Amino acid sequence: VQLQASGGGLVQAGTSLRLSCALSGGTFSRYGMAWFRQAPEKEREFVAAFTTGRSTVYADSVKGRFTISRDNAKNTLYLQMNSLKPEDTAVYYCTAGQPIYSQSSQWSSYYYWGQGTLVTVSS
Repeated sequence: VQLQASGGGLVQAGTSLRLSCALSGGTFSRYGMAWFRQAPEKEREFVAAFTTGRSTVYADSVKGRFTISRDNAKNTLYLQMNSLKPEDTAVYYCTAGQPIYSQSSQWSSYYYWGQGTLVTVSS
């Protein structure tokens, strides 16, 4: 399984950006999918997950601003990011696995990782 993330860039605070993550080499619908991010000199943190049960989970820091979605026909995961803040600046990684719902925010629950896409939000 390979994951290819795209859509990052440099944007101003308050604007929007949409990330995409294409999965190849596997059956997309079988996997729970998630986004994590890592800012410079900080630990990787959970952003959002879309489980195989079609439930969504969000970190408190992005709830109400970010929306995770998936298109099983296109084997693609999305992250719509609105009202971006400078503290959202990070490399964003998509990941795939089969975690149970209660573990969907834990990075260790996922098997496959994309290469990351950089999001920079200027103030």
